Amino acid sequence: MGRGRAKAKQTKVARALKYSSPTMDLDALQREIGSGTAVTDDDESYDEYAERYGSYADDEDDERR
Repeated sequence: MGRGRAKAKQTKVARALKYSSPTMDLDALQREIGSGTAVTDDDESYDEYAERYGSYADDEDDERR
């Protein structure tokens, strides 16, 4: 006995979570993640690494394509 109030409260909380639509602050999420800018293939630092370590690439994979 006495489980009625606890179950009613759980049901109330579950419904609130199910049907609520919280606002999403994407700017705050981006700050939290810490990503300032997107990295693209045109990035100069990528080219530097490609030149330096490109000789280590497995050429067999390129031949199969």
